[in-house]
Amino acid sequence: MAKDAEHIIAFQGVPGAHSDMACQTAHPYMQTLPCAYFEDVFDAVKNGDAKYGMIPIENSHAGRVAEIHNMLPHSGLSIVGEYFHKVRHHLMAPKGATLESVKTVTSHAQALMQCAHSVRKMGYGVEPCSDTALAAKEVAEEGDITRAALASNLAAELYGLEILQKDMQDADDNTTLFVILSKEPVDPDPESDIKILTSLLFTTRNIAAGLYKALGGFATNGVNIMKLESYIPDYTQGTAQFFITFEGHPQQNHVKHALEELGFFTKNVQLLGIYEADPSRYK
Repeated sequence: MAKDAEHIIAFQGVPGAHSDMACQTAHPYMQTLPCAYFEDVFDAVKNGDAKYGMIPIENSHAGRVAEIHNMLPHSGLSIVGEYFHKVRHHLMAPKGATLESVKTVTSHAQALMQCAHSVRKMGYGVEPCSDTALAAKEVAEEGDITRAALASNLAAELYGLEILQKDMQDADDNTTLFVILSKEPVDPDPESDIKILTSLLFTTRNIAAGLYKALGGFATNGVNIMKLESYIPDYTQGTAQFFITFEGHPQQNHVKHALEELGFFTKNVQLLGIYEADPSRYK
C-alpha cells in the first residue's frame, strides 16, 4: 500500500454524495476517494489505493442495498467497523429557480424512495439517477430552473446550487448503516468493555427446520442477534445464504458455544469481520 493511501478512504459516488459525507464524518482526518461503482471501492482497497472502503448496506426506510451481500463474500476484505449516518436530503436547483418553477426532481432511486411522500405532495415528477451528488452536478450543469435534485448540503455547496427546501426525507430518523472494509482484519480485545460485533455468512444444511436448529445455540447461550438476512446468490441452486451480525467475540465462551452449535447445522460458514460497534447503535 502506498504511503499516502494510509490516509485515503474510498466510497461509491461522486464528490458531495452522502457516502462522501459519511466518510468525512466517520474519518475526518482521511481524504475521500470517489469511485464509480461499488466494485471499484473494493478494488481500491485490494489494490492498495485506499486503506479503507466505506459501503452502505442498509437504510432504515428504503431497506438493504442488496448487491453488497453478493459482493462481500468474494471481496477478500474484512469488515473492520460500522457507522450510522443520518441522511438529510435537500431539494436544490440552479439560481433563479423556485419551488413553483420546479417540475422534475432527480436523484438516486433510494433517495427518491426516502422522499417519496414529500415529492408527491409537492406535485413533482421524478427521474432516477445513479447517484445523489451526480444528480446535483447534472442539474447545475444544465441550469434548467424546472429541474431540481435531492442531495446533501455538501453537494449544493460543491456545485453551486440553491437549497429550495431542506429535509425532504419523509422520516426524521432516516439513517443509513455503513460498513468499513479493509484488507487487514481487526481483532478487538474480547475482555474490553467495548461492544463487539461479529458478522458472518452461512448456508444451512438441507434438513427440516435447519435455520431454527442453527440459531438455537444463540438463544440457549444468550447471544444477541442484531441482524439476520437471507438471500439467494444462485437461483439455479435455490439455496439460501444467511448474513448474520451478533454481539460478542468468537473467543468469548457463550459465543464459542453458539458457533459450535451453528456449525452442526450449517455449511460454508465465512467470517466477514469482528469489530467495534458504533456507539450510536445503543443510543
